[in-house]
Amino acid sequence: MGDSRLTVLGSCGAWPEPGRACAGFLLVHNGFRVVLDLGYGAASRLFTHCGDGLPDAVVVTHEHPDHCADVSALGRAWHYTVQEPHGSSARLPLYCTPGTLRRLEAMEPRPHPTELFEVHDLDAPADVGPFRLTAFPLPHHVPNFGVRLTAPGLTVAYTGDTGPSPVLADLGRDADLVICDATHRTPPDGPRYLLTATEAGHWAAEAGARRLLLTHFWPGTDRATAAAEARTEFGGEVLVAEENLTVTL
Repeated sequence: MGDSRLTVLGSCGAWPEPGRACAGFLLVHNGFRVVLDLGYGAASRLFTHCGDGLPDAVVVTHEHPDHCADVSALGRAWHYTVQEPHGSSARLPLYCTPGTLRRLEAMEPRPHPTELFEVHDLDAPADVGPFRLTAFPLPHHVPNFGVRLTAPGLTVAYTGDTGPSPVLADLGRDADLVICDATHRTPPDGPRYLLTATEAGHWAAEAGARRLLLTHFWPGTDRATAAAEARTEFGGEVLVAEENLTVTL
């Protein structure tokens, strides 16, 4: 697999608990750095873990600000450290939904996000550095796509936010790591747009994944309990997303 690792930038859903951040992950494979979501408070950890620079690409699963707000901060960093000092028009590749782009435009219309980012529709398969990116539509309050990134010898799948769906088994099929929404403590009544930890374990097992990383915890969630609930359904290794946790792949 080469030099492959995933670092948690943020693990909370909705809003960040003190000392934490909302959704964000940095996936590194053979030196290529791709960000998966960048919600409230996640940018500072991204800059810490990139260290010597900025990422090579960004993937945003959907437009909710706990998944995309800090992409605006990344855009500013790109503009003031890459473009302006060097008189460059280079843009950072961004794979996202149309709604995400509208949110970024509303936050910072100048420079326009399309001047900062080379925007690609997340719904179309793409080559992202060493990875093949495939997106899977999943049930949520707004259009959300789970993403599967595959390179020789490595597959990482990430749900974004999702309700129960058989598509989750295809998203995570035989993956080395599935990063999965585990928001609810108990299943709510009515239409389902988010998962419990138990359901995350179920779908990781259906997928035949090797490891499961639970994330998107509602503030106040007992994370040890969530992991125990996931283990009732999934026999592989269950990890709990914690800010700055790095998982070797």
